[in-house]
Amino acid sequence: MVGPRAWIGGLFNRSANRRNERFHDYHLTPPQEERLQRLQERLQTPFDESRPDHQAALRDLWRIAFPNVVLNGMISEQWKDMGWQGPNPSTDFRGCGFISLENLLFLAKNYPASFQRLLFKQGGNRATWEYPFAVAGINVSFMLIKMLDLFSGFDSHFSLSLPPNTFLRKSYEAAFDVLYCVAFEMMDAQWLAMHASYMEFNEVLKVTRRQLERELSLEDIDRIQDLPAYNLLYQAQKVTLDNFRRDLNYEDRDHF
Repeated sequence: MVGPRAWIGGLFNRSANRRNERFHDYHLTPPQEERLQRLQERLQTPFDESRPDHQAALRDLWRIAFPNVVLNGMISEQWKDMGWQGPNPSTDFRGCGFISLENLLFLAKNYPASFQRLLFKQGGNRATWEYPFAVAGINVSFMLIKMLDLFSGFDSHFSLSLPPNTFLRKSYEAAFDVLYCVAFEMMDAQWLAMHASYMEFNEVLKVTRRQLERELSLEDIDRIQDLPAYNLLYQAQKVTLDNFRRDLNYEDRDHF
């Protein structure tokens, strides 16, 4: 675990290295450049435990995860219950930065069923020594950033090995956050399929990256919702709803 050119450039240039396909010229429009620039600015923001807004973001994540549990402080043994390595979560952000916390919050707010399932390891034949949720989430962020080559600089012109996909052209910033949610669910699915335990987490992450690269290279992908793995997010929603129905002992399920 860890403590593109733009993201279209990094992705498609790797595809060319694998398949020696012809390159296509592609120019970013000014609005597209602006959105991509905002994403890269997010990457350059370290987590700062002294900043009130960063503290507030962490507290928001806690409230969503444990709405009925009062947090004793920004440094507390309670953070380990969420999968941080120690009592001070700020030490876990050194390998990635504030964007990894933003990714976790995006998952929690936009796909709450997936967030709860991943946090509490619901479903599947689980290992005795499971991966820690929060630290795993930071690693998924870092994996995506490296895979998409987002740490590199960019300009308004790219040489692409494939025609750029629609979802990559239109909204880099939003697409990255949604892709993070898909990747986290994909990682958990691989974890279960491989019957993995804690010491095998890095191998699971490598397999997840390869699968995600394959899906992003499919010709009929026009938006992230078209990725086969996107269905994992909705499966999580369905599992949570089914559990809710069962807990209520609801006979007429057509009401939901």
